[in-house]
Amino acid sequence: MKKEYLLLDKVEGPLIVLSGIENVGYGEVLDIKVDNGETKKGKVIKIEGDKVVVQVFESTSGISVKNTAVTFTGKPFELELSKDILGRTFNGIGEPIDGGGKVYSSDVYNINGRPINPVARRYPRNFIQTGISSIDGLTTLIRGQKLPIFSGNGLTHNELAAQIVKQAKISEDIDEEFGIVFAAIGVKHDDADYFRKSFEKADATDRVVMYINYADDPIAERITIPRCALTAAEYLAFKENMHILVVMTDITNYSEALREISSAREEVPSRKGYPGYLYSDLASLYERAGMLKRKKGSITLLPILTMPNDDITHPVPDLTGYITEGQVVLGRELFQKNIYPPVNILPSLSRLMKDGIGEGFTRKDHPDVSNQLFSSYSKVQEVRALSQIIGEDDLSENDKLYMKFGREFESRFITQGINENRSIEKTLDLAWEILSILPTEDLDRIDPELIDKYLRKEDYYG
Repeated sequence: MKKEYLLLDKVEGPLIVLSGIENVGYGEVLDIKVDNGETKKGKVIKIEGDKVVVQVFESTSGISVKNTAVTFTGKPFELELSKDILGRTFNGIGEPIDGGGKVYSSDVYNINGRPINPVARRYPRNFIQTGISSIDGLTTLIRGQKLPIFSGNGLTHNELAAQIVKQAKISEDIDEEFGIVFAAIGVKHDDADYFRKSFEKADATDRVVMYINYADDPIAERITIPRCALTAAEYLAFKENMHILVVMTDITNYSEALREISSAREEVPSRKGYPGYLYSDLASLYERAGMLKRKKGSITLLPILTMPNDDITHPVPDLTGYITEGQVVLGRELFQKNIYPPVNILPSLSRLMKDGIGEGFTRKDHPDVSNQLFSSYSKVQEVRALSQIIGEDDLSENDKLYMKFGREFESRFITQGINENRSIEKTLDLAWEILSILPTEDLDRIDPELIDKYLRKEDYYG
């Protein structure tokens, strides 16, 4: 039976406190009826004896200590889900904001999900093509992987996120369904409009589920929105047998909301004021990606986060790196050269790409070409440092070739149009064309048989 309580102890930021409460559960959802008849939703986040702390999902304005009625529902936060969510747009608590009406379904899911038994997981395999050479060729995204993008304030991560959503596809089994769940956390209205219009222009909306939390929305929604998005992804992947790519931006906004609520709860802070449980909280999101035995679907996670002051040791990227399987790093130096996307390949890494590329997945030469590009571009950095001391004119002929290779690699391989969708074959062919600048004897990371088959010096010198 539902119980109604009429008095609050206090209202503090996004939280309300009640006392004299019995028989409620952690995570239980409640309805909060304010003076003007409006009903808001909240969730129990702390229980101490008969005292309960509630996180309100909407603004606490209008909530008073004396004239507010609180009703506990006896249920956790749940979503009704069906395949009809594809093409729809929802807010941070799963309510439709596209004018399309509520989703009705007998399939009801707790947004906190259920922990996946490690024994039930399948090892991530197979390649997801994003159409972006620097990702497909060098930091390959594998189906079932969690691969974050580390960006910085003012960099082109929004454009990159939109391009990935428009272009991403599974590389094989075209009869299998592919969909995207996109979560925008704490974004400005013009950024949200940019994403929406980009998807519409590319005719991609039918395969995309959008969850949007605006910058002026209550911060409590930022805690809920990634869980709503991941719950939708789990339904589509494991109930509808679809391959789902989840793109979430910006995880830093999520973490800052977590910090603000932790501060309101007067918890002891950890590094830079973030709560001590930031690691486990992020893990509760990231670990929902993957593939299950006896299930055809998969969830691949691409979280995007901005590093304050471009600091990769900041708690959010630092802890994210421990949980996920690599990272794609966007570099400000490349951005200042007007390179898009400004992917800095040297600190970037995909730990699972070795198991999802090569013969049977992409192309036989892919692993060797990737290794050679990393090696040669690393050599470019050494030569550039030397040229700063002695000048480019005094470099050896071999070093001058590396300088040329570096310029071509950045301007032709990394750089591509915002609507340019390259196949993996085109990416690898372009890599061979640029590698042809270097002496053949320097291509020591590539099998000689592959050099004989793919290297065409006339491609460049022609």
